[in-house]
Amino acid sequence: MEIYPTLQTQRLILRPFTLEDAPIVQRLAGAYEVAATTLNMPHPYQDGMAEQWISSQRAKHEKGEVVDFAIVIREGMLLCGAIGLGIDNRNNNAELGYWIGEPYWGQGYCTEAAKAVLYYGFKSLNLHRIHAAHLKCNPASGRVMQKIGMSYEGCSREHFCKGGQFHDDLQYGILASELDIKG
Repeated sequence: MEIYPTLQTQRLILRPFTLEDAPIVQRLAGAYEVAATTLNMPHPYQDGMAEQWISSQRAKHEKGEVVDFAIVIREGMLLCGAIGLGIDNRNNNAELGYWIGEPYWGQGYCTEAAKAVLYYGFKSLNLHRIHAAHLKCNPASGRVMQKIGMSYEGCSREHFCKGGQFHDDLQYGILASELDIKG
């Protein structure tokens, strides 16, 4: 896979994480509000978890499995979240995943970052399909998927158990051939 990319949008820089980002990742991702609306976010977010996650990214990228970006707001150079693609090379597709720190919700940062990563996945990685899913209890995530042109593909009812409760998993997807039509 190519050298770790940096993407830029009007308001954001999407760059590789560094170990210096770990305290911010732990604070933002470890907030209950973020963990409650994402499937795999631990809560509490223990010391050392952010460093371990960040340290694992480069090797996974070099194997062509993952590309993860720190979402940084240009104004103030503030780290506000993460976005990435889990790549399935065998099937030429990827799963889009993201989180935004609660202080930055509702400002369009996730949609802006997701659109850039979608274009990167199709134009630079030559993926055929990108898909994403969200827990039904997080409709804001579904709105991001819709805004970037993904189509609703279905619901796996009570598919995941988080915090002792079962949650519906809503799936979205987009094909490379649809990018210019919907993008």
